[in-house]
Amino acid sequence: MIGRLTGVIAEKSPPQVLIDVNGVGYELDVPMSTFYNLPALGERASLLTHFVVREDAQQLFGFASAEERSTFRLLVRISGVGPRTALAILSGLSVGELAAAVGRQESGRLVKVPGIGKKTAERLLLELKGKLGPDLGQASMAAMSDAQADIVQALVALGYNEREAGQALKSLPAEIGVSDGIKLALKALNR
Repeated sequence: MIGRLTGVIAEKSPPQVLIDVNGVGYELDVPMSTFYNLPALGERASLLTHFVVREDAQQLFGFASAEERSTFRLLVRISGVGPRTALAILSGLSVGELAAAVGRQESGRLVKVPGIGKKTAERLLLELKGKLGPDLGQASMAAMSDAQADIVQALVALGYNEREAGQALKSLPAEIGVSDGIKLALKALNR
């Protein structure tokens, strides 16, 4: 149906965005990760979309990346998880963080997302197991060495997001120690 929209940002009101595409305004609901990375009002943006048609509504959801959209599509296929819940999950966790939580079967991380209870979190972990891999987002923490996982956790504790920490980790030698790795990662992030 509608796979991508490119136009001028006319309005921004979290979680909605209005994009003017040659005189036609499209309202899109976007995860907060996409919302924060949008350009200013009046500037051009391009978003991948997912169109949902129900009896009582037609909704268009927008995403900054293909991995966000494919994760959203995986989430809405799960029984009891609708588009709003999937959007809340992607607003509360990056794709990499969700993949790491699923890889380590951490329901506690999912329960922190508003609207996700213990039963829903457990269902998500069960349904997503093996479906969210390194090709979706950053490599999961389960695939990292202990030192690499410690470096990522330290960077996240210092305020960097999982994606930034993963990018910094890629620039480090594979067998680096934790303290040296944190120092080098911080230098890489401050460039």
